[in-house]
Amino acid sequence: MTTHRSVFDAAELRARFDDAGINHQFIPSIWKYVLQNPGCELDDIPYLPSSAYPLLRSKFKPLTSTVHSIFHSTDGVTTKLLIRLQNGASVEAVIMTYDTRLGKYGGKPRPGGPRSTLCISSQVGCKMGCKFCATGTMGFKNNLTSGEIVEQLVHASRLSNIRNVVFMGMGEPLNNYTALVEAIRVMTGSPFQLSPKRITVSTVGIIHAINKLHSDLPGLNLAVSLHAPVQDIRCQIMPSARAFPLEKLMTALQAYQKNSHQKIFIEYIMLDGVNDEEQHAHQLGKLLESFQVVVNLIPFNPIGSFSQFRTSSEQRVSEFQKILRGSYNIRTTVRKQMGQDISGACGQLVVNLPDKRSRENTALLTDIEDLRI
Repeated sequence: MTTHRSVFDAAELRARFDDAGINHQFIPSIWKYVLQNPGCELDDIPYLPSSAYPLLRSKFKPLTSTVHSIFHSTDGVTTKLLIRLQNGASVEAVIMTYDTRLGKYGGKPRPGGPRSTLCISSQVGCKMGCKFCATGTMGFKNNLTSGEIVEQLVHASRLSNIRNVVFMGMGEPLNNYTALVEAIRVMTGSPFQLSPKRITVSTVGIIHAINKLHSDLPGLNLAVSLHAPVQDIRCQIMPSARAFPLEKLMTALQAYQKNSHQKIFIEYIMLDGVNDEEQHAHQLGKLLESFQVVVNLIPFNPIGSFSQFRTSSEQRVSEFQKILRGSYNIRTTVRKQMGQDISGACGQLVVNLPDKRSRENTALLTDIEDLRI
């Protein structure tokens, strides 16, 4: 049986249209129709050349994935989608709702209201094996196609008005580079029209991919999962760091910043007694003081009772933040924990059913991608 491709697999669709002599100008209207008409068939799409219909029917499907389950967190702002792929594997995507009115802009209250950020997966499982991350325990299964990446946005858009996309779900995005670039180009075009400034790609630091990212996708945000200020601690908690030495990674980030003129987000998970002490804060400050960065401190989210790590105390996180801000003038935020009860929080994405621990915070939050930088 031939496997049909997703109609959101842009390169494949363009290639088939080229072979059949069909103009690419029809592609955005196909995507718009599928987006706005859940459950439609490709034959339903109006105003296409007659030769397009048999081609679409024989090679493509409106969607190759389905939403298997939806979990709503008791925090009132987090929704996790379990998405079943055509090959039988599953990935998770998380919708987080924020309030753009929080904070001030130019000294005045900010306009707007609730809107959503979608956390997207790029792979089934992950090769990186970070010891604090649930996805790493799955091992690597397979890369997603660009269509499967875009389909997560399609599914989520039917539930919420998505304004930001962060590639911080399952997988290492830069290890699926071609599909990632193609998917983001679809998301920034019609009909999705996401601004590149509202898309963030998070990486453990795949140096050769960082070196070409700006020329392939100018204007988007880069987030680096640094998690330690020195190479030996990084290797202990992130085995993949052996392949990407800290010194070489910082050189690549310097070049990226010089070319892009954009701030880089630095993600730093706070692990009690491992990387959260005063000396670590000073080491991190010295490492980053020549960069334009925003450091996002992430309280560790436990991944079951067998976790070898503990969460840093709030006081320890606060002291760490004060050192980076006070001694090094580095903008430093603390990530709000969301969706822990549905295992939708940072580092908790692994395909299983969530437990029932409740969370009580139902306030709308301000978002890292919404910082004025």
